Amino acid sequence: MRDVPFATVDVFTDQRFAGNPLAVILDARGLSDGEMQQIAAEFGYSETTFVLPPQDPANTANVRIFTPATEVPFAGHPNVGTAFVLGNLGSLFGRPIGTRLRFEEKAGLVEIELARDGARVTGATIQAPGPLSVGSPVPPAELAPCISLDAADLETRHHVPVFASVGLKFILAEVKDLAVLARAAPRLEPLAILHETYTHEETDCAIFLYAWVGSDHVRARMFAPLDNVPEDPATGSASAALGAYLGSLDAQPRNRHLLIEQGVEMGRRSLIHVDVETKDGRFDRVRITGTCVDVMRGTITL
Repeated sequence: MRDVPFATVDVFTDQRFAGNPLAVILDARGLSDGEMQQIAAEFGYSETTFVLPPQDPANTANVRIFTPATEVPFAGHPNVGTAFVLGNLGSLFGRPIGTRLRFEEKAGLVEIELARDGARVTGATIQAPGPLSVGSPVPPAELAPCISLDAADLETRHHVPVFASVGLKFILAEVKDLAVLARAAPRLEPLAILHETYTHEETDCAIFLYAWVGSDHVRARMFAPLDNVPEDPATGSASAALGAYLGSLDAQPRNRHLLIEQGVEMGRRSLIHVDVETKDGRFDRVRITGTCVDVMRGTITL
């Protein structure tokens, strides 16, 4: 038997028991893929991260991310939360942790800058590892049954629902208002049909719904029941994809800041800050910022 240390944090919040919970396995050396998946399923959070020594010593760590059902190449709140935990540890695998971290992940290298209040790390800013990739549009009539809405609820002036990614793929869909957003609920049978229709997108059809609150403020909900995540209280990777996609719709690309409020309907309000940056009139990168709160520390006995 052996003890494996872990920490849990709430991400994209400054209030304990709000935001999105994350489990961080602080030293995953010796764990098999199957054990990682079992641990993620046991925690039951939308994601659990497993920290390993980096393959390139110039980087901070190799980080693997598991949902309760599968491994994913990139996700936002796991990176923000893992960076927060490691930053407050002060050292990792015998090396000091600085202000800038680099995580090796399936989707690529993720660069992170820690935020501090004195010596204490309070959160982090991460840069999405990939450029914006836009896939198939999804007709409202096909998507609406998957989320218990009518097609008219998804017929808005900005864009049709569409697959998009900056490291992890989502269906991005605007709804008409907050009342429609509150009525949404996932339905497995029509979602399974949608998944079969869009198998070429090679994704489990996670749906990121949003409604505008102000000119640079949206409220969102994310459903991924085919990934065993009925609803997620904060989804940084989807927020980054949305920010990048909305930026691509601008007639004249510009730097913009977007505040994404999520988890309200779940009683776990989260605040995700997204900064879309341009260079020479083109989309350059998207960054995600959030704060975190410590919750638990302990060991898993294997």
